[in-house]
Amino acid sequence: MRFRHRAVAGFATLLLPLAGLVGLASPAEAATSATATYAKTQDWGSGFEGKWTVKNTGTTSLSSWTVEWDFPSGTSVTSAWDADVTSSGTHWTAKNKSWNGTLAPGASVSFGFNGAGSGSPANCKLNGGSCDGGTTEPGDSAPSAPGTPSASDITNTSVKLSWSAATDDKGIKNYDVLRDGAKVATVTTTSYSDTGLTAGTDYSYTVQARDTADQTGPVSGARAVRTTGGTTEPPTGDKVKLGYFTEWGVYGRNYHVKNLVTSGSASKITHINYAFGNVKNGQCTVDDTYAAYDKAYTADQSVSGTADTWDQPLRGNFNQLRQLKAKYPHIKVLYSFGGWTYSGGFGQAAANAAAFAKSCKAVVEDPRWADVFDGIDIDWEYPNACGLTCDTSGPAAFKNLMSALRTEFGPNYLVTAAITADGSSGGKIDAADYGGASQYLDWYNVMTYDYFGAFNAQGPTAPHSPLTSYAGIPQAGFNSADAIAKLKSKGVASKKLLLGIGFYGRGWTGVTQAAPGGTATGAAPGTYEAGIEDYKVLKNSCPANGTIAGTAYAYCGNNWWSYDTPSTIAGKMTWAKNQGLGGAFFWEFSGDTAGGELVTAINDGLN
Repeated sequence: MRFRHRAVAGFATLLLPLAGLVGLASPAEAATSATATYAKTQDWGSGFEGKWTVKNTGTTSLSSWTVEWDFPSGTSVTSAWDADVTSSGTHWTAKNKSWNGTLAPGASVSFGFNGAGSGSPANCKLNGGSCDGGTTEPGDSAPSAPGTPSASDITNTSVKLSWSAATDDKGIKNYDVLRDGAKVATVTTTSYSDTGLTAGTDYSYTVQARDTADQTGPVSGARAVRTTGGTTEPPTGDKVKLGYFTEWGVYGRNYHVKNLVTSGSASKITHINYAFGNVKNGQCTVDDTYAAYDKAYTADQSVSGTADTWDQPLRGNFNQLRQLKAKYPHIKVLYSFGGWTYSGGFGQAAANAAAFAKSCKAVVEDPRWADVFDGIDIDWEYPNACGLTCDTSGPAAFKNLMSALRTEFGPNYLVTAAITADGSSGGKIDAADYGGASQYLDWYNVMTYDYFGAFNAQGPTAPHSPLTSYAGIPQAGFNSADAIAKLKSKGVASKKLLLGIGFYGRGWTGVTQAAPGGTATGAAPGTYEAGIEDYKVLKNSCPANGTIAGTAYAYCGNNWWSYDTPSTIAGKMTWAKNQGLGGAFFWEFSGDTAGGELVTAINDGLN
């Protein structure tokens, strides 16, 4: 669990009963015009951070303030700052400190708290009156916050925004659209197209609802948007933000390199792993040559807006990646070899590591696309252990292979590896010398997902990407925190570890309980494979209704799914930064929404 600490004297531990409070504000104070608004500022799965803001909207000074609200059973405040917070059952009361009770007209003050549970406050009162500045009559409430806007149809000069509706007991009148904090439009629908923007520029959008009494509610979450075009590279921070682009996605999934542009994702990542090259006869080789460098793109399908010709020397994904790098020069691309299906060839490759490395260099630096790739990624599942097949090359084979690759590629190329996240005692991390090999690598992509799923058809249901352990977890050590801790204990530097995020869920059917740990009869139906479904589908077909161990789960009908959401990703990114990790990576782009909301969550969380 992540806790918020403040050095100021306002930090309070919740020990006092409500009976210990002084009385509520006097009637004269209650008549003073003031508002109290709430926002959930962080959510890390096992808990959250909330903030109340009290504002004096009247014409006379406010000498003190007391905010009251109800939480549903199971939700509570665990610590607070800048206010004295106490409770009686599910009713909570926050009173100003001695130094922040006086508010001049137009002034505001905020206090915050850490909470447990997933509920939201209700029945708010400020100094005995309505928190929206109105009377205490039933129904006189300000609107809720609208949903965080999504962005689509992003061009050099425009973007389309849409959001889920706010709620209000008297009805919503309209919405204010704010760009970088300034209102740019007022609309009556839940969408808006903003035009006249500057190419290659970052913007931030929020939305605020207004009810029929003209009361405004809290603003929504912010959506970052970068328009296409321009020459200025976007700020990416010092953390790696890497996504896998699958070679085969151009077929049934109809996902192409240009989708990284239209979704806004290209401006928010630092690296792409192109997956996968094959490993045959102990050598690296291109797998699908048609998708890789022969498929012709029309002008509207192409990143550059120019159609491929029949006689140009390079087409396909490689040419599209070249065009992407021209538009977004900050992006580095690595060619990833292996993966679940093609890892069977690594045992033979390890027998002559130098020859393998030489073959990989020849593929990555083929003169036709030598400018496309900035390095190589090895996805061996798993050295000296079992994946689709079992490897018996010994604990030193992986280190030897990485050493040969670094020798062959030299210091100016990226050399990375996707590795197991099995943190159990005697598990896959213990089977190979990941600590010794790390000296040759820029970073490890630690595959902190697929811990549990319908490959165990009868369950128990469990999150496939738990951040931490929890009571009832089916296998000890099968969580991100234990995996990262074990790799650190083997001498791998924190900055060489990237946390893995799945842009998909794993699920069971025949489940009779919503909570994790239930039995099942098999894999839940999936678009491409039973038991697996993209986030972009699950967010609508089976919305998350619970969290455990820092990730989300959903129970709908008799199906049970687990997957990460923007909220749980935010919590994981906070955890990764607190651990000093080098960043995060994800599998894979096409599971995200058309507006790239999961990529946005990773980018926002690591910045």
